[in-house]
Amino acid sequence: MATHNSAIKRARQNEKRRLRNKMNKTRIKSVTKSARAALDESPDKAQEALKEAMRVIDRAAGKGALHRRTASRKIARLSRQVFKSQAGEQA
Repeated sequence: MATHNSAIKRARQNEKRRLRNKMNKTRIKSVTKSARAALDESPDKAQEALKEAMRVIDRAAGKGALHRRTASRKIARLSRQVFKSQAGEQA
């Protein structure tokens, strides 16, 4: 355990950041899951869920919870699934 005052403060800050990042990552997982579940319902719901997921993922990347390329990859994969399912329904 840290003994210097600066090290104690740094440990407190790291714990706050860890919890904040954990909250953001959990939120990303839940909106991604709901977007994938919306694929089965209707194209409109899937589109709205994708829009919400993109907003949440971008915000988390902006705050540093995710790397920007990881966020971009998650958005690309999710949007590809949504558009693929919409194309499949139209055909």
